[in-house]
Amino acid sequence: MTNREFLTEYVSAFTHSLLHAGVKKAVISPGSRSTPLAYAFMKQEGIETYRQIDERSAGFYALGLAKASSSPVVLICTSGTAAANYFPAIVEAYYARVPLLVVTADRPHELRDVGAPQAINQINLFGTHVKWSADLPLPEQGNRLEFLKRHLGRAAAMAETAPKGPVHLNVPFREPLGIDFEQPYESERELYRFESGQQLTDDAAAFLRGVFSHSRGLLIAGENTARVSSEQWEFIRRLGWPVLADPLSNLRSNVPDDLMGVIVDSYDALLKNEKFADSVAPDVVVRIGPQPVSKPLSLFLGKAEPASYVVLDESPMLRDPQSAVTHHIQQHASALWKLSLEAKSSNPYLEQWIKAGELVQETMSIHCQQELDEGVLAKAFFDELDGCDLSVSSSMPIRDADTYFQVTQRDVRIYANRGANGIDGVVSTAFGIQAANKRPSYLLIGDLALLHDMNGLLASKLQAADMTIVVMNNDGGGIFSYLPQSKEERYYEELFGTPTGIQFKAAAEMYDAEYYSAKTVEELQSALRTPKDKPVRIIEVATNRVNNVTVHRKLWGRLDEVLNT
Repeated sequence: MTNREFLTEYVSAFTHSLLHAGVKKAVISPGSRSTPLAYAFMKQEGIETYRQIDERSAGFYALGLAKASSSPVVLICTSGTAAANYFPAIVEAYYARVPLLVVTADRPHELRDVGAPQAINQINLFGTHVKWSADLPLPEQGNRLEFLKRHLGRAAAMAETAPKGPVHLNVPFREPLGIDFEQPYESERELYRFESGQQLTDDAAAFLRGVFSHSRGLLIAGENTARVSSEQWEFIRRLGWPVLADPLSNLRSNVPDDLMGVIVDSYDALLKNEKFADSVAPDVVVRIGPQPVSKPLSLFLGKAEPASYVVLDESPMLRDPQSAVTHHIQQHASALWKLSLEAKSSNPYLEQWIKAGELVQETMSIHCQQELDEGVLAKAFFDELDGCDLSVSSSMPIRDADTYFQVTQRDVRIYANRGANGIDGVVSTAFGIQAANKRPSYLLIGDLALLHDMNGLLASKLQAADMTIVVMNNDGGGIFSYLPQSKEERYYEELFGTPTGIQFKAAAEMYDAEYYSAKTVEELQSALRTPKDKPVRIIEVATNRVNNVTVHRKLWGRLDEVLNT
């Protein structure tokens, strides 16, 4: 067998093994050293390939694909700094528990550390931000393919096993890099992996029944990218507790009519009020998913110190930044839905939350009719959505979603990068989500976050897309206006406000996107209701940072007044 034949067999085994392990999507950034793998993935039936020229955007594009599909996605690039550009997306994938298989092509060993071009130290390049990494042997005769296939099976298993996350395979190649497209591949016996069970142990089930028997209990739902099942809604119905639903829990949309008040969307606003927070201190708390974005909720739980604070998390790495959890059940939350519970006939504690939530909605409705700021505009945006996906940037957009995206029967699934909470790669992630779900997608983003990932708009030129981007342009870092730094005027604008004076009309023209500008609710609604003729629409909403803070604080003042009466 010639080297070309073995190289062809090697990369064919590579793609077939990943397909066998359940991998169905790959994102490729074109380059020279990765040529054999790029060829193999392009011709592999059963694996859908996507292209993104910019590796940094490619990383986040793959992240969006994997986040929305809950399946591992392969990410392939050439050697050198191309691999380093994956780092931000890998960090996000690690902390958000998104399965990525990062495959970096490399120079052979004799070209490392000798000044060869595009040769950097790629071994353990991503450090502790991947679950596992391996430097694979060169594809040469004498190196058994069974070793390769078992490593690939392990890589896919590691990416999918709780906690999900990225793994890194570094693959060296010698020239020549061509393969034989017509050479057949006969797959040998593959290694099968068996999934672990989804059932609670008898002890855990008995303990949870005791916890759920309490009346003053809270179910807290963090991020969940899976669709909410009918079994989950029925469990919530039987439980009879208030459910504090993070916007990323996807429990705020498609809500059954009889559970509209049970799903609490206003807890962030309610728990800012000390009187109300003290009155609803729970006896027990059960949390599914990661800790929600709300800081008032975190402070409330730390102060309340419930007798039992239970977290269901399939990983041994418990997510508990406040060190408030008392019981950790290492199990997927879906195990709860089959737990037999006796339905509560009534619950005064639940009624207290429902009535308070109604007061917030009434007050917010009046506020939005009388005031105008980013939050009011965000609510107007959210209220227009149905039958779509919504991606939300970190910083102010996710907080506005927490406050203003209210419980609805409309069909809107919400996504955000909350693993590392960064503002980089947001555009690319949104396009990846849209490509995976294949339905209209919207993105709420700030001006700085959009500037961070302008290259992400390239996705619309390389693949089919259906994206509307609403950019809240407050000319800088709006969230810092709410933080202590804003009280120190010296260097504030230079270091935190960071005004750029940039508007995005020219960017829309460069990427052949529709462009609208809006300053009022009516102008925003008009732009959203106008039929879209191009794959991408950008709606730039001009806001003012100082006014945003003033109007936000006015809302909190109104809510305090109502809740304190």
